[in-house]
Parts: sequence; structure tokens; C-alpha cells
Amino acid sequence: MEKLLNEQVISQISQLFEQMKEPVEILFFGSRDQCEYCADTRQLLEEVTAVDKKLSLSIYDLQDNADMARKFNIDKAPAFVVAGKDGDQVIDFGIQYSGIPAGHEFGTLVNDVVLVSGRDSGLSAEARDYLKNLTEPLHLQVFVTPTCPHCPRAVLLAHQMAMENPAMVRAEGVEATEFPELANQFNVRGVPQTVINAGKGSLVGAMPEKNLLAEIMRAIN
Repeated sequence: MEKLLNEQVISQISQLFEQMKEPVEILFFGSRDQCEYCADTRQLLEEVTAVDKKLSLSIYDLQDNADMARKFNIDKAPAFVVAGKDGDQVIDFGIQYSGIPAGHEFGTLVNDVVLVSGRDSGLSAEARDYLKNLTEPLHLQVFVTPTCPHCPRAVLLAHQMAMENPAMVRAEGVEATEFPELANQFNVRGVPQTVINAGKGSLVGAMPEKNLLAEIMRAIN
């Protein structure tokens, strides 16, 4: 099977992964039903997780492993969760991606690995305080495309917010061209677009943390 990542890319991400602190597990969810990008997504994740010993990969099927899919709130394929690993325990930080992380979104995958390995959201004190005191669940869906250079920044910000309070926050990068019905449901016309709690709020563009936080406050308060 031909490799998806060449030696130059592997060398680059290997250098980035040198800053990893704690182990990371990626949980891949494919589907035995028609799934155009499942095989390529799985292969890409296999190649990435082979780069560093702190990385591991587990493989699930959306139908055959329905209990695991429900546990991690996965309802489409391909999809994957970037989680922490502590011995045999998988630590869910609410960080998900639906679709193949191709093009610029490959950077999202790499950044997520480093983020989860550090176990620190890196958010401001204001954002941390607000997210830790949420009284209702927050679901962030960031719609992206592989050709969008600003999209990884928007996805990473949403994932940082999930990490701060994974019991209440779930953040999902969504490849818009792979899931067009979902993109149409939320009237996605430009990317990145962050949809808050199924349309209660929305923000277009890779905005600073304070802008997204303000829109979240407006949408759920």
C-alpha cells in the first residue's frame, strides 16, 4: 500500500511531536456502510500514530461498536477522537473531528495531538473561568474545508475550549464537503464557520478567543 505521508512530512511532524508530554490515544470510527474516505482516514491516522511512541490508535466501527460510538458522541464516519491516555484509561477531552484531515486540516490533527499531550487548554483566565462554570452543555461544530488556510486555527480554538471542561463542552471539526447535508442545515456559506448548540449561535471566520466567547455567552445565556 502506498504511503500517504512522505519522509519529509514524517520528519516534520516527528520534530513537532518531540514536545509531547503525556500519551495520546486516537480513536478512529469508520463504517462498514458506504464511506468514501474511511480507508484513507484510517491509513492516515495509522501513519501519524506510528511516528511517536506516545501515540496510539484504536479502531472502531460505527455500527459494530455502537456503544463506543455513543460513549464518545460519534454519529458519522469517518470520525476520530483525540484523547488522553493514562495507563489503560482513555481520557475524553471532548475533542473530535469528522471527515478526513486532509490539506490544511492535517495541521489540525497535528495541533490536536500536541494540545492533548500538554493537558492544558492554553486559554485566557476569563475563558477558563466561564467554561468551568457552565450550567448547560456546549456543542461547538466548526465547519472547514481542506483548502481553507484559516480553518485549523478555528478548530483548535474550539478544541481548546472543550479541553477546559470536557464534561460540558464538545468540540467537533466537520469537513463540510464530506457532510453537505449538515453544512446546509446550518447554512454554511463560508469557512471556517463555528456553529454553537445546533444553531443557537454562529460565527464565521477564524476569530480571536474573545469573539467566540462573546458569541457563546450570547447564544446560551
